[in-house]
This record gives sequence, C-alpha cells and structure tokens, in this order.
Amino acid sequence: MPRKTIRNLITSPELLAQINPENQQLVDDFLSYLRSIQRSETTIAGYLNDINIAMVWNLQCNGNKPFVDWTKRNVVAYQNWLLNDNKNSPARVKRLKASLSSMSNYICNVLDDEFPNFKNIINKVESPVNAPVREKSIFTEEQIDELLEQLTENKRYDKACALALALYSGRRKAELLRFKVSDFGEDHLTCGGALYRSDPIKTKGRGIQGKMLECFCLAKKFKPYFDSWMQFRKENGIESIWLFPDRECPEEPMKITTLNSWAETFSRQIGTDFYWHAMRHMTVTNFKRFGIPDTVIQSYIGWSDLSMVSIYSDLKADEQLSMYFNEDGMVKPETKTLAEI
Repeated sequence: MPRKTIRNLITSPELLAQINPENQQLVDDFLSYLRSIQRSETTIAGYLNDINIAMVWNLQCNGNKPFVDWTKRNVVAYQNWLLNDNKNSPARVKRLKASLSSMSNYICNVLDDEFPNFKNIINKVESPVNAPVREKSIFTEEQIDELLEQLTENKRYDKACALALALYSGRRKAELLRFKVSDFGEDHLTCGGALYRSDPIKTKGRGIQGKMLECFCLAKKFKPYFDSWMQFRKENGIESIWLFPDRECPEEPMKITTLNSWAETFSRQIGTDFYWHAMRHMTVTNFKRFGIPDTVIQSYIGWSDLSMVSIYSDLKADEQLSMYFNEDGMVKPETKTLAEI
C-alpha cells in the first residue's frame, strides 16, 4: 500500500487577518529576529507556517488569547486538538510545538524587559510518543532500473536524469535542483574518474547560505542519463546553466513542485508510493551492500555524524550479518571501491 499522509489546510487569509494584533506583532518580531541571525528564508517560512496554525487554533478555540498569557492548560488543549481533532502525527505535533518553543525562547531572551514574568512552558507539556503513521517505501534495484528504462524509452530524459542523480548522488530533493551542467564536466571528475565532484552546493543547514558542500555522484552510472538529457536539450534548444532549468524561465532552476509532480508519476509507474528521499536511503543501502566503509559513506554524503549511516541504511539484519558470517563461521567481508559499483 502507498504511504498516506493526511494534509490539513486550516489557515486562510481570512482567518489570519483575525489573529490578535498583539500575537501578529509578536510573530512578525520573531521572524525579524530570525532574519537578523541569518536563518534561511526556507527555515523562516517553516516557522511562519507552523506558528500560523497555532494562532488560528488560538483564534477559533482559545478566545484569541495573547500568546504571552497562554497557560499549560492551553498548551495541552492545543496539543490534543492537533493530535485528535486535526489528526496530526506525533512527530508533526512535536515540530509544531518546537516552533512555539523557539518563539517562547525569543520572548524570554530578547523581550524579557517587556515580559519579565514570561516563561517558556511549551515543553513542560509532555509530547505524544512517536508512532509510525505511514509505510516506508523500500525499493529494489530491479524496480528502479525498470523505471529508468521506461523513462528512457518514453524519451523522458529529464525525469530519468533526475532519478539517476538522486540514486547515484544521495542528495535531497531540493539539492538536486541546485546542480549545474558544469558540475558534470571532465574537469569535475575525481577518484580516477569514478566520481563527479560538484562545485559547492547549498545543502540543509543554518545561515542564509546554508551549509555549502561539494557533492559527489557515481560517474559511470550517471553519465548515460546525463548524456541523453544533454543531447535532448541540444536538439530542442534548451540552454541554461542549471541541470534542470525551469521550463518557463530557464535562467532559474526548476521548481520543487515539478519534482513533487514527477514523484506522483513515478508512483503510478512503479506501483509503489515514490518519494525522493527514498533514493537517499537506497544510495546508502547500496554502498553498505557493496561493503563500502561507513566512514567513506559519511564523507560521500557529507554528514558530520557517523550514526546517520545506520539511520539511512535499509539493510535487514540477516543480510548484513551474512556479509560477515557463513557456514564456515566468521568471514572477512569483500569490500569494493566506489569505482567498482
């Protein structure tokens, strides 16, 4: 069965216009503070979206009460509404509460002269226990290879190239759109031609520029899809520095909504719910399956924490154990270089 996520659109311009002016001013000041400490606009938009949900609940269910006067009882009521009335997952509830907690910290630390008695009470209320709310999609190599073959046969070279890049680079959805054509020139080959190494690309992280990383991609695996897409672009006069340019404005990279639409198309073709982050899992899993050391995988993806490798690996215990044990007992696992994958 496909993964299912309940989406609730509870805010509207009409409702947001009715928010308590004191609360609206507080939200605006908090967002200005975030910009002053160089949080990215994407992060700020996330805060705004999450806090607006709380403000609309406050409007409709809590008498439009000033946020600085909320009590723990109000926090409990909001959490209960999110979980049981609005059917949000425990993880989503925690994130929505985290935004309110961050704004509360801002009040405590920056606006303490205006609200000397204010305390951050958000996390005083215990959050619900995490529970899986959707089935995780784990793909086989055969499934993805067949999808790539179908896309190529149907001359959807852009989609095939994006899918191949996700699979062989392990980059996040948003990061796929930040690659440039020049990142895949011969001058960007490294490790004896085994890998492409991009110019620094903005990845997830703090600051206006985010975290800038040189991103890697398996060259031999990716090149056929890259070449087909480049040939199609040449034949159809598509000129842009971006690997995936916006159709209406080639000077800009493709919008992430297009990748979301492609994911829905892939889901129908493959018969299983497709989401781009599954390819990041598959990259790590394939590396583990080939015996690539965790420290190398960590460097390839650009993680600062080695434990992320185990989080993203979908190898089952028996498959991983079989790399080290057989009928003769313990065995030395066969390891391969990235060039051999």
